Formats: sequence, C-alpha cells, structure tokens
Amino acid sequence: MSELDLDLARRTLDAQPFSRLLGARVTRFGGGSAVLEVDVRDELLQQNGFLHGGVLAYAADNALTFAAGTTLGAAVLTGGFSIQYVRPGAGRTLVARAEVVHTGRRQATVRCDLVMVRDDGEEVLCAVAQGTVLPAAAPPSV
Repeated sequence: MSELDLDLARRTLDAQPFSRLLGARVTRFGGGSAVLEVDVRDELLQQNGFLHGGVLAYAADNALTFAAGTTLGAAVLTGGFSIQYVRPGAGRTLVARAEVVHTGRRQATVRCDLVMVRDDGEEVLCAVAQGTVLPAAAPPSV
C-alpha cells in the first residue's frame, strides 16, 4: 500500500468524475480525519436558493470515507450513512469535517459536521452525518 497523505487523497478525489463536476477538494487528510470543501455556485442550488441536499449528502459520504481511509487504508467503501439536515445550506462554501469515532478490523464508524461558510467568514452548521466504512474487497480476477 502506498503511503496515505494529502496529495494521494487529492489525486483520489480527482479520479472521481462526479467530484470534479462538483468542484470538490480535500483540504485536510490524516490522523482519522478529513475535510472536504465545495464552493457554492448556482448549478448546485435547489429551487429556493439553498444548497441542494444531494450536495450535502455527497460531501458527507466522501468526507466520511476519506476519514476512514486514514485508519483502514486506501481501499474503502461506504457501508452506509445517515444525514440529518438541521438548517438550509446558505453561504459561499460547504465544509464537511469528518472524524473517525472507532476503527475495528472490519469497519470504521465516522461522524461528520457539515457547515456553510458565509460571506463574512461565519460558519453555520447545516447538517450532521454518521456512517460506517468498510475495507473494499479485492476486485475479482479475470
């Protein structure tokens, strides 16, 4: 396994076409945590002008998985997660901060706070998520 570091995390995220479409970036990675950011733009809003819940769920999913990857290794998959929206996403940047709560041999449990950074720099919590991440099985040989 190659050494896990921020550069590898950024290359891994960049290898995901959907992440490139959203303009997501990993800004912190290591020691059981990861931070993923997405700048808000019109294409990511819902009809009332708030960040679409699907973008929040995407950010939670990836932040949870990247954080778990720091403890389980690079090849991981989301086993499942739940998200609770606490207020509409309004601001200039979405920041998803994930921390590993527990890592065992077969899975990691991770939680994530999703905040919106407003124009004045204030951070407002808009959702919380928790999930499990599993080591990925080796792809079948042909």
